[in-house]
Amino acid sequence: MFIATLVLSALLAVAFIGAGVSKVMKVPAMVTAAEAHGFTADSYRNIGLLEIAGAAGLLIGLWWAPLGIAAALGLTVLMAGAVIVHVRAKDKVAETVPAAVLTLLAAAALVLHIANA
Repeated sequence: MFIATLVLSALLAVAFIGAGVSKVMKVPAMVTAAEAHGFTADSYRNIGLLEIAGAAGLLIGLWWAPLGIAAALGLTVLMAGAVIVHVRAKDKVAETVPAAVLTLLAAAALVLHIANA
């Protein structure tokens, strides 16, 4: 079970670090996306910081279970919020699916981190 937790946490960390860094660095596409969904570039930057912190928490949580559980829960809630934002904005399904998939994967990581605690 630990191997599955390790692999899923590592993959999610890569995804969230990539997404988070692009928001923190205010990549033009991210600024456009932020504005399209009613966020300022600075508030979107804060979301990026949460994604990076969550990614770090998933990895550190492999050794300290409470942090892994908290990080996985936080990322699950964050991504569920992203799904809600996409749905309210009436975005295309293709724009909403990545957030939905990450929500489900973060939830799976939560279950795995709890099982390994």
